[in-house]
Amino acid sequence: MDLNTVLEVRDARRHGPWRPGDAWLGGGTYLFSEPQPQLRRLVDLSRMGWEPVQLLSDGSVEIAATCTITQLSRFGRTLDAQAAPLFEQCCRAFLASFKIWNMATVGGNLCTALPAGPMISLTTALDGACLLRAQKGTLRSVQVVDFITGAGQKDLGEGELLRAVTLPARALRSRTAFRQASLHGLGRSGALVIGAREPGEDALSLTITAATRRPFRLSFELPCGEAELRAAITAAVGASDWLDDIHGLPEWRRHMVLRLAGQVCHELTRGGVR
Repeated sequence: MDLNTVLEVRDARRHGPWRPGDAWLGGGTYLFSEPQPQLRRLVDLSRMGWEPVQLLSDGSVEIAATCTITQLSRFGRTLDAQAAPLFEQCCRAFLASFKIWNMATVGGNLCTALPAGPMISLTTALDGACLLRAQKGTLRSVQVVDFITGAGQKDLGEGELLRAVTLPARALRSRTAFRQASLHGLGRSGALVIGAREPGEDALSLTITAATRRPFRLSFELPCGEAELRAAITAAVGASDWLDDIHGLPEWRRHMVLRLAGQVCHELTRGGVR
């Protein structure tokens, strides 16, 4: 898609005042996928030189906003952590070509804030925190589950930049379970449920994405019965929170989430929920 309203592309390394019509450019897979008539200038992040993804000294993982899906997938396959398989599972949930994998970024997937964004699923499930930088240079941290506020909506101020997402070491030590459902074999996720259980804990977290307008992360004490599981999800996710589009009706999405949640809890509790 040619963005014929864009008059300038500025290197993000050259700081300048933010103007109406500006947009951050990461991989561009969303920006160049459809008309963007409101844009006048792109601020290119591709030469910022940020390390794509790294294991920090405290055992946490920092993912730069410019990290591509390919880079994250490769890192996940070498990561020595209990939750490492979840990286590849969420990368595969893109169902995208290698060309998209090589260009699409983690930051772009979060900032687009589409309900089926699998990087939202990954970073929410592992209790990730977004590092945001304002135009004045001030920093703030927001949990991913709070950063995404609705379908296409996020907690991001004018000109504010998502710099990185950090996954804590304790979450990376979790045993995880992944379930995904779609109306078609190669279709967009209609429901995606991830469970995580930290070692030695009599509790687990359940993350719901794709079926809802924003991510939900619920905690359950163990043992957890099926009735308790259903009641907690029904209480947390209101009728208006279920997504309604061509990829699935709200009733089907709710049904699949309840079904997949039971499977996830059963896997992580070895028979606690059937």
